[in-house]
Amino acid sequence: MPDAVVIVRTAFATLWSDVLLFLPRFLGALIVFLIGCIIASLLRKLVMRIADLLKLDVLAEKLEVKQMFHKAGVNLHVGALLGWIVKWFFVIVFLIAATDIMQWTEVTGFLREVVMYLPNVIIAVIILLVGILVANFTRNVVKSAVEAGKLAGASFLASVSRWAILIFSFMAALVQLQIAEDLIRILFTGLVAMLAIAGGLSFGLGGKEQASGFLARLRKEMTQGE
Repeated sequence: MPDAVVIVRTAFATLWSDVLLFLPRFLGALIVFLIGCIIASLLRKLVMRIADLLKLDVLAEKLEVKQMFHKAGVNLHVGALLGWIVKWFFVIVFLIAATDIMQWTEVTGFLREVVMYLPNVIIAVIILLVGILVANFTRNVVKSAVEAGKLAGASFLASVSRWAILIFSFMAALVQLQIAEDLIRILFTGLVAMLAIAGGLSFGLGGKEQASGFLARLRKEMTQGE
């Protein structure tokens, strides 16, 4: 019986010792995480304020970026998006610090991988935004050039050029996110080949008269210049 009492006493002493060692780490990790959440929220508000001062939403609306997202069913607010990214980045960073204090190595390693992956998400978003800007700019340029040349199909050609750039930008963003990279490369190659073949056939079959007329005008202008 005395041996049983000693065993129980030893077990409770060990348990109490573990609790005393755990509590300071837990309180320290909790304080670090709460401070991190407060800092992340303040930085989010600061980023949103800066975005409003710079009028990024007005710029996005002028560049037709917000309209593109609205058509996709997404109500884009640039300041809110940037604030959200900054907030969760710092939340995860302070969460890593908290789990490191708790000595949860596996959780810490996973969160570090998440933080390392975040730049890919940011770059993918930038690729999409730049793609939208270039697509809209190219559409306007192509439409103006075709209309200036008094050729038919200005709207069609402008839409084709715009959507081609948008699709390529979307594929590039998926590759940056490391989503089905091999499949995206195959689709990209197939799409380029399809466009090249379709363009060649359409020009060869339906554009012979226009091509001959264009070459005749060019030859006439060169002759007159001489």
